[in-house]
Amino acid sequence: MKDLFMGELIGTMILVLLGNGVVANVILSKTKGNNAGWLTINVGWGIAVVMGAFAAGVIGPAHLNPALSIAFGFMGAYTWSEVAGMILAQMIGAFIGGILVWIMYRPHYEATKDSATILGTFSTGPEIRSTVDNFLSELIGTFILVFMILVFGKYSMIDGLGTLVVGSLIVGIGASLGGTTGYAINPARDLGPRIAHALLPITNKGHSDWQYAWIPVVGPIAGGVIAAFIFQMIYN
Repeated sequence: MKDLFMGELIGTMILVLLGNGVVANVILSKTKGNNAGWLTINVGWGIAVVMGAFAAGVIGPAHLNPALSIAFGFMGAYTWSEVAGMILAQMIGAFIGGILVWIMYRPHYEATKDSATILGTFSTGPEIRSTVDNFLSELIGTFILVFMILVFGKYSMIDGLGTLVVGSLIVGIGASLGGTTGYAINPARDLGPRIAHALLPITNKGHSDWQYAWIPVVGPIAGGVIAAFIFQMIYN
């Protein structure tokens, strides 16, 4: 259990540090990567997932995502106590990762006046606010993520190749489906840094948008559970 916990904590911390780091580099004021664009964010997030998964995969399953851990729990691959431990580790890792992004870019946070931009480096938000549509965006995006990861498990791949393939999947989901809500597709990735945003003394930070915060938590969990159910119907 210790290995499961530490692997998920370290891996998720790296995922958020690099993933939210690329967002900060692209949208905060006076960075070298300012205005580098959506594709840069997509690629950066794909690499973030790969690096986090490589770090965690040495000692654990490298889920880095409560939606994926819960899906495996429903499939019986892990006990619910193991799932709960992994989710706690993922949340702590994501929280620490969010703090590290702030430390890394602190002068640029001070130079950024728009509170929505600042929040966007910690958590996701919709371009068009619609509860049903935003929820479905996160559900569908996470369904594809979890379903394809389960499908990849049916293939025999050399060590590390599956992790790289998942990274390409993240880039693809961002490019194809991420334009609506910013594709959290991971409750820890969104909620952990959102809590960090609420607690950190960030200049011009504004509110943490708690009214929206349940969508990138519940939507991905629903999408992951549905993906596990349909996968078992088709492939098992």
